[in-house]
Amino acid sequence: MHTLSDSRINHALHPFPEGWYLVATRDEIQREQLLEKHWMGEQVVAWCDDEGRISVSDAYCPHLGSHLGPEAGGRVYDGKLVCPFHGFEFDIGGQCVATPSAAPPRSARLELYETRELAGMIFAWYGTAGRAPQWDLPLEEPEQDGWSGLSFYSTRLRGHPQETTENAIDLSHLSYVHGFSEVTQLGPVDFDAHVMRTNFEFNHAVRVGGLPLGTFDIAAAVSVYGLGYSFVEVHERNIDMRTRLFTLATPTDGEEIELTLASQVRRIEHPQRRLIGMAFLPVWLRTRIMNWFALSLEALGVRQDNVIWSRKRYRARPRLCRSDGEIMAYRAWCAQFYPDAESDEAGGSTLRLAADPVDTTLAAGG
Repeated sequence: MHTLSDSRINHALHPFPEGWYLVATRDEIQREQLLEKHWMGEQVVAWCDDEGRISVSDAYCPHLGSHLGPEAGGRVYDGKLVCPFHGFEFDIGGQCVATPSAAPPRSARLELYETRELAGMIFAWYGTAGRAPQWDLPLEEPEQDGWSGLSFYSTRLRGHPQETTENAIDLSHLSYVHGFSEVTQLGPVDFDAHVMRTNFEFNHAVRVGGLPLGTFDIAAAVSVYGLGYSFVEVHERNIDMRTRLFTLATPTDGEEIELTLASQVRRIEHPQRRLIGMAFLPVWLRTRIMNWFALSLEALGVRQDNVIWSRKRYRARPRLCRSDGEIMAYRAWCAQFYPDAESDEAGGSTLRLAADPVDTTLAAGG
């Protein structure tokens, strides 16, 4: 039987937590010239001028409201975004600089989003009620010398970035859902302002086509900036292979997220004997193959998780056991990304309860 309090604590999380979220890659924007996306509950467009500068803006013209995306007839000409309705032209800073029939109105400006580029990926800041960025992504991208290019896997799924990111500290599911063994957390989870860091290790017995390929001995170091950006450094110790994984969860319409995995592998100059046949391949090819293999394993993990994510319900006060680790401490950390929680009836009650000290004690086994 459900009580009133049961109903309150099962409210869904607010769908759009504040932070930096992936829009597209630079290659995508330059290839398409103009992209339109459903991003953080908004229609946005992204384009690039002749000097390679990128803008992300609201998708509607400030003149009479036409959609500026390519499906509506919007286009980029001479580095300017051109409205399909009356031909207003906007420069990369969002200012209207020309119209076909009159002087451009000074007040005609696009609503731009603050952007950051990291490893060729374009992120934009989503601030509650239009707030300016409150924190930043890593100021320096990972060293690229000696590493492969990024390979991508992207899928749309029903979910929320807080819950997908929670997997990084929910170590017990790694054994039960993904079949990993000897999963061990290395030290406490570090919550430092908008950044969370955690380290763990495990063994992964891999099978291909039903046949055993071998057991990987893996150490993972995870850095999470907000709820849209996770960076995982992986060391496979048996063959001394190092990989990187960006896990990027971007809400679209309030129901679904676009989950993007970006993987790269350190060049494998001297493969161990366990990499059967790899020694006969050129370095670039063996590295590309191993990057594809690593990304395929991660994509498989997402599909396994999605069976759960697509049907689960958020529990603000979960009945935890001693093996659940720091889930409630994580949720208390997440509350900072919902600055309007107190005024938001649906998201607010959930967030306040998520940080309940009673549940934090329970998570610690008290």
